[in-house]
Amino acid sequence: MTAKVLTVQAVDKLKPDPLVRREIPDAGMPSLYLIIHPTGRKAWCVRYRFGGRTRKMMLGPYPALDLPEARDRARDAVRILSLGRDPGAEKIEAARTVRARPADHDLIVSVVEDFLTRHVRKHNKPTTAATATQILHKDVVPIWGRCKVTEVTRRDVLDLLDGIVDRGSPVMANRVLATVRKFFNWCVDRSIITASPCAGVKAPSQETARDRVLSDAELQLVWSAAERVGWPFGPFAKLLILTAQRRDEVAGIARSELQGQGAEWHLPGARSKNGLANIVSLSDAAQAILHGLPKIKGDYFLTTTGEGPIRGYSRAKKRLDDEIASLNDGKAIMAWTFHDLRRTAASGMARLGTDPHVVEAVLNHRSGTISGVAAVYNRYQYLAEKRAALEAWAAHVQHILREAEA
Repeated sequence: MTAKVLTVQAVDKLKPDPLVRREIPDAGMPSLYLIIHPTGRKAWCVRYRFGGRTRKMMLGPYPALDLPEARDRARDAVRILSLGRDPGAEKIEAARTVRARPADHDLIVSVVEDFLTRHVRKHNKPTTAATATQILHKDVVPIWGRCKVTEVTRRDVLDLLDGIVDRGSPVMANRVLATVRKFFNWCVDRSIITASPCAGVKAPSQETARDRVLSDAELQLVWSAAERVGWPFGPFAKLLILTAQRRDEVAGIARSELQGQGAEWHLPGARSKNGLANIVSLSDAAQAILHGLPKIKGDYFLTTTGEGPIRGYSRAKKRLDDEIASLNDGKAIMAWTFHDLRRTAASGMARLGTDPHVVEAVLNHRSGTISGVAAVYNRYQYLAEKRAALEAWAAHVQHILREAEA
């Protein structure tokens, strides 16, 4: 059977064969299969090879385990396999450990700590782990802590989210749902519960995806304001513009991450949002900024202590906004964020004729034009293309500045 990328609608519409069990491969996540029993029951599994043998690991039933979460679990299994370990054997061992635990270990307060220790802090960046820890300790444990995991119902989840919305934090309610959903799915995976009470629960609040792109005039104002702000947040803002990388990634840029005589920034997966390493070609303008920074002890370029990267983004943004207003007859730029500089750079490179897949490579995205099976097998780094794109973007930024001075 030719594998196709499964969608939620396709999974719902797939019908059973009354005589045989069907296994439908998902091209969106190689190794993931949807099993359809003659009775109509559906479930997910991962097929893989380990020790020279073909093996199968069951992930969970559908729709209790939806398509995105099934792909996440399959991705975790493939990652474990890439480390030379058998994901199926580890799942069986985890289930044995759960059965051997004392009864009080099934309380939410205890299982949350297991979840944080065994999963969150192992498989996420420190900042992501800290956010999950805060959400669970602040919004979940105080309410459900003395309940058993098996006692929490879908109604309990909805009541929890309603309470957060009612206190005036609708977006936080969405974040809590995402974290709680991962927690209960982990509990299913560990055989602590058989189904997640979050199944079918929708995000309580709608969020509008940002699409803010600064105009050339606005970009010139940000750059000029950065000149006035100076060290360390002035160079930081300029590097955000020139590299198109994320805020925390740029803030933590280190000397040890530069290669090719300073022309390449090798961002490790441990510091990237999606966990994927990226080679960022530094334009001549970006290199000049880094070379001109004060020499402070330690490995970080952007640091005031030598012991860690810069922080205090809100204060830095306010200083930039104040300088922008000063440069612009008291007028501020319409609501913008540091992340908008990344989107502006991406849009700018596209305007300059950079192919979409190259822009995605610069951004370290694995979606859109480089997705599914292509993302698994396409390991070409597009180094030359990325360098050309970022040099062209830097030249455009310099052109904007010269035009403003003329």
